[in-house]
Formats: sequence, structure tokens, C-alpha cells
Amino acid sequence: MTETTTSAAYDISTDPARLDADRIHRWLSTDAYWALGRARDVQDRAMAGSLNFGVYDRASGEQVAYGRVVTDHATFAWLCDVYVDPVARGKGLGTELVAAAREQLARLGVRRFMLATEDAHGVYEKVGFKSLENPSMWMSQDLQDPS
Repeated sequence: MTETTTSAAYDISTDPARLDADRIHRWLSTDAYWALGRARDVQDRAMAGSLNFGVYDRASGEQVAYGRVVTDHATFAWLCDVYVDPVARGKGLGTELVAAAREQLARLGVRRFMLATEDAHGVYEKVGFKSLENPSMWMSQDLQDPS
């Protein structure tokens, strides 16, 4: 299902045909602390296995933001790789993108929507995210050497 929402000057869409994969890879691999140096084939596989959201300037059609959700479309979703082009920052586009993702997942009946961030807590709090009440119940495992 391809969803498109609009604001005055921007469209938010899940249409994979609209994604600018070259731009997304450049943004993430060169400017996003969590994805620096990410290989293009890894980014392509990540996008292929995710629900992708693009934000597009309505006047030019140019993609100005991206985010993806790893989900089973039924019970759980993980938000990641949210990035707004530096020239488009400060306009609330990150918040709009995350709100659009939340709304689409809520329509699917997804119960839990999670993310991890080092520096954008305020952005995510605007759309209802909060720190874990019981973080000790969550566990993780690194399967690859982080270096």
C-alpha cells in the first residue's frame, strides 16, 4: 500500500519508485553518525526490507528527507535512518515524517513502535515517543564487530 500525505509545500510518500537511493545513501553514509561508511549494497538491502518514507519538495519534486521502518506490518515496528537534508532542516519535516509513519502503523494495528537515538529525543517526543519504562527487560546482541 502506497500512502501519500501532503503539507503546504511537501509530500510524504511510501512509494518506493519515488526514492532517490543515491541521495539516501550519500546522506546516510557520509553525514549520519549511525551509518557513516555504510556500503551501498547494505543500504539497498535495508531499504528493500523496510517500509520507506520519503519527503519531497512539491515544487521541484526533489527528495529532502528519508526514514524507514522495519516492521511485520502487524505487531511491531522499528524506526531508523531518519534524515533531513541540511537545507531543509528547521521546517518540522522530521516530525511530519515520523508522524506520518506513526499514523500508517496505527492503521495497521501495530502495537509497539520503537527507535534508538543519541541526539534527537526532542524531535521524537513531539510525536509521542518516550524513554522505556522498564529498559532492563530489553536485550540486544551485536552480530557484527562494530569496527
